[in-house]
Amino acid sequence: MSAKVWLVGAGPGDPELLTLKAVRALREADVVLIDDLVNTAVLEHCPNARVIPVGKRGGCRSTPQAFIHRLMLRYVRQGKCVVRLKGGDPCIFGRGGEEADWLRARDVEVELVNGITAGLAGATQCGISLTLRGISRGVTLVTAHTQDDSSLNWQALAQTGTTLVVYMGVAKLAEIRDSLLAGGLAAQTPVAMIENASLPQQRECRSSLADMQLDAATFQLKSPAILVIGAVAAFDQAEMTDWLQTQGSAG
Repeated sequence: MSAKVWLVGAGPGDPELLTLKAVRALREADVVLIDDLVNTAVLEHCPNARVIPVGKRGGCRSTPQAFIHRLMLRYVRQGKCVVRLKGGDPCIFGRGGEEADWLRARDVEVELVNGITAGLAGATQCGISLTLRGISRGVTLVTAHTQDDSSLNWQALAQTGTTLVVYMGVAKLAEIRDSLLAGGLAAQTPVAMIENASLPQQRECRSSLADMQLDAATFQLKSPAILVIGAVAAFDQAEMTDWLQTQGSAG
C-alpha cells in the first residue's frame, strides 16, 4: 500500500458498528491517530500500528488541530499509511472535510471512510426512527457548539418541520429551549436526550421541549450526548412496533 491518509469514521462507540472498509484501512495502517471518543476496542484490527492519541473534547485540554495536521503530513511523507480515526462520521462535525482539503493542498492522497453517526445510532437504540412516514418527513443535524461561539438560527430551525438532532448541546439546553419556543415550536414537543450512544452505558431521558433542561439536571445528563427533538421522540421500541403494524394493516 502506497503512502496515504485515511480519514476513518469509527462510529459512535459500539465496535460492531465499524464498517468493513474501516477495518481494511486499520489493517493497512502503519500509524493511527485516534480521537478520545473512539472505542479502543477497534484497535484490535491494527495490532502492529503505532497508535497516537490526539484527543479533542469540548471543555477539556485538546490536541491542537494544526499539530494533528503536521503529524499526518510528517508520517505520510515518511512513506507510511496513516489512519486518522474519528468518532462517528468524519464529515459530520468531525472536521474531515477541512483535514482532507489541507492534505490535498499538499499533494497527499486522502480517502474518507464513512462511519455511523451518533445521532442515528443513539436514536435507533432507543427505538426512535428519525424519519417516519406521516410524522417526520426529514431530519436536520445541527451542532450547538460553533468555532466562534455564535448562536444558530434556532427560530428558523423550529420552522423546518423536521426532526432536529442536536450534537454538543448539553451546555446550551436553556438557549436551545428558549430559541425553539420563540420560533414557534410547541412547548409539548417531545425530546429524547441520549447519552453515550450505542455503548453498554447508554442512557436516555424522555422529556418535552419546555421541561428538558430541568429533566436533564435531574437525570444528570452528561456529554457526550445528543438531543432528538420532534414528534418521533415520543416513540419507544414497543410503540414503534405497534405503529408499524397499524400502518401495515392500513396499507
